[in-house]
Amino acid sequence: MACAGVLALAWPTVVPTVALAQRTISLGGSAPADAVAPIPLDRSGPRIPAVDPATLQGLPSARDYHPLEGIAFKTADIVSDNVRLTAQWVWASENEGKKLPAVIMAPGWGATAASLREDAVDLAKAGYLVMLFDYRGWGDSDGRVMLTGPRPAAGGTFTAEVREVRGYIDPWEQAEDWFNAIGYVAADPRVDAGAIGVIGSDLAGGHVIHLAANDTRVKALVSEVTWADLRPSKPYQLNPAKAVAAAEAAASAIATGQQQYPAERAHTPNGQGGSLVGAPVGAKAVRWAPVDEADDVTAPALFVLTQKEELFSNKANGQLACERVQGPRKMVMLAEATHYDVYGQGRTQAINAAIDWFDRRLKPPGAPTRVPINRKEPERGECNPPAVPPAGEEKKEGSGPGHKSPPTSGRFN
Repeated sequence: MACAGVLALAWPTVVPTVALAQRTISLGGSAPADAVAPIPLDRSGPRIPAVDPATLQGLPSARDYHPLEGIAFKTADIVSDNVRLTAQWVWASENEGKKLPAVIMAPGWGATAASLREDAVDLAKAGYLVMLFDYRGWGDSDGRVMLTGPRPAAGGTFTAEVREVRGYIDPWEQAEDWFNAIGYVAADPRVDAGAIGVIGSDLAGGHVIHLAANDTRVKALVSEVTWADLRPSKPYQLNPAKAVAAAEAAASAIATGQQQYPAERAHTPNGQGGSLVGAPVGAKAVRWAPVDEADDVTAPALFVLTQKEELFSNKANGQLACERVQGPRKMVMLAEATHYDVYGQGRTQAINAAIDWFDRRLKPPGAPTRVPINRKEPERGECNPPAVPPAGEEKKEGSGPGHKSPPTSGRFN
């Protein structure tokens, strides 16, 4: 699930990646807490750094990965818009041959499926058949290819030189990869096709909202550190109209052949003085807003957010989507956590919350669950209860302006 951020949104300004070092994000964070009752992070063990998964180095490829004892693993191909994607299946060896509920996973901005394997193993141990995949042009998957010269006059099969396009951000293409992944999983005889869940974080946290709004095969979803509105907005973009104009100019340059797609794994400013791995294509990102589709989501939806989200407004993303979904819903807020803590110190709590949600929504009655299911839990939980700051750190003014939903008038002027 992966790197994120409401970007500075100067989309055409990218820097080719030379080397990516593991980047640690401060837990302290400068942004104030959103007004959601949090649960504390697990402080029992050593501090786990908050790291953008897109910057992790040395993760084994699908062909080189060897799972823990008791965990089965295999790779397969998904065909998505005629591009081969690499699927990675994970399940508990003791469930070999059983028809199981399935959970589909894919990463967020700039990360790869390899960064999701720890979560996948936890879900497999909990009794799920887990399928994670890389988007086209990322990780172990193929990318789209373009002819480097004119197409031969003859049609059909021909020999040509091509260029593979990789390492860019196109949320519309990624969403199609998700839909094709669902079709692939639903056709697998090992899968209970009536019990398919999806989980995504960051940019993928918005993708799963789009999926659930448009595909009835999604029976439950989990959205972590939800980034569901990429349209430029204040205060994270000081000049939204300028950013949109720049993105549209980049789109025109690509359409007229004056520019090509961004360089593979180019960097994009994240609005916080850092950068994200992967640059968006033209104006495709500034038009992506699955939060507006949340009204069409009837599948049970769990949102796991971080109290000190520094890269975008929770209120304009995860909390707003939570308020809009029509089906069962629940909000979990990780106290004192920043965005990347969901992959570090808060990872165990986040995945346990996801397992409990899927257990309640996907498993048949009587099936083993991680913890006893609380049948009295409200079907529609609260999305915005009063904030509960840490003891001794109460602030009279409450949540700061950085986490209030930006006014409509501030979005494009």
